[in-house]
Amino acid sequence: MLSVCILDDSPHLVPVKLHEFTAETWLPQPPEIVFPFFGDAANLDAITPPWLNFKIITPPPIVMRPGALIDYRLRLRGFPLRWRTRISEWEPPFRFVDEQLHGPYRLWVHEHTFVPSQGGTLARDHIRYAVPFDWLVHRWLVRPDIERIFAHRLGALECHFNVPANAVQASASR
Repeated sequence: MLSVCILDDSPHLVPVKLHEFTAETWLPQPPEIVFPFFGDAANLDAITPPWLNFKIITPPPIVMRPGALIDYRLRLRGFPLRWRTRISEWEPPFRFVDEQLHGPYRLWVHEHTFVPSQGGTLARDHIRYAVPFDWLVHRWLVRPDIERIFAHRLGALECHFNVPANAVQASASR
C-alpha cells in the first residue's frame, strides 16, 4: 500500500492510501479469441455478480477505443451508485485500461492483460484504487467486496471459456 496525492473536486491535492488488487486465471483459448469477449462491454453483465444489480446505461453499441465512456448503475450494500469509466488505453488483443471518472472510489485504474500461456491465455486484472474514509471502510467493506466480485468474475470466465477442471487455477492477491 502506498500513499499518494490526487486531485479531488477542488484544486487541492489530497493524500490518499493507494491499494492494489490482482486476479488472474488461465483460459484455454488464445488472446485473439479471449479479447473480443472483454472488448464487448455488453459482456460485463455476464461476469458481474447478480447481487450488484449491475446495468450498463450507455446506449449500445459501445465502440471500445481510447476515450470511450461507459456509464453504469449498480447497488452496493443496498446503496444505488452510478459509475462512469473511460477507456484510457486500448491495445487489442493484449491489453486495455479503464479508469473511473465518477463513482464510489477516489481512484480506480483497472488494467486488463491477456498473455499467451500454455496454449491459452493468462487473463489478468490489476487494479489500483483508493477509497474515501479508507481507515473506516477499506478493511471491513471495500476489500472483501472486491475479493467477492473478482471471485465471481473468475468463476464466470472459467465457465464461459470452458476451462477444464484440471486446468490452472484462478488466483487473486493483494
